[in-house]
Amino acid sequence: MNIQSTTGNTIKITPVVQLLKAVVLTLATGFALLALSSGTYAATAEDLNQDSRQALERLYSSDPVAPTLASRAKAILVFPNIVKAGLVFGGSYGEGVLIKGNQITDYYNSVTASWGLQVGAQSYGYALFLMTDEAVSYLEDTDGWELGVGPTVVVVTEGIAANLSTSTIQNDAYAFIFDQQGLMAGVSIEGTKISHIQR
Repeated sequence: MNIQSTTGNTIKITPVVQLLKAVVLTLATGFALLALSSGTYAATAEDLNQDSRQALERLYSSDPVAPTLASRAKAILVFPNIVKAGLVFGGSYGEGVLIKGNQITDYYNSVTASWGLQVGAQSYGYALFLMTDEAVSYLEDTDGWELGVGPTVVVVTEGIAANLSTSTIQNDAYAFIFDQQGLMAGVSIEGTKISHIQR
């Protein structure tokens, strides 16, 4: 690969230099994620339980569609605090709980890796309402669920929420993204991998 310098000279960039740049960027992103999410890693099961229930209550009070889905859901996955950071290469991490009925039955983490034009950091939460027994079984029986593969997940936006009712619920799972803060524009959970963890 060749680039033109400001003096007009051609500078050759070797594949080794390109690889080193990629490694440096990846390490920088990793350190940023570790620094930003240290609180998430350190949370106790009790803290995670409380944070998840509080996040779900905030969602219910801010979006009237969420309680409607909750009344029909077989289970709800709640990730109260996902931390995302990126500098070309990026990633996000958070931990959450699986709620069946009113009981917390298990713990999961949410991990996403990405690359592209991205600089900054943000935090957000999301809740995944599992509407079918098949979706719950898929979560519990597979070695990690990559969103976008397996059961159909619909992210609830204002437009979708306006047309969603108990009679129009047809998909395996519905996701709500909430409490978005930070410098990065937009949040996507497609490609996120959810895996069981011990707590």
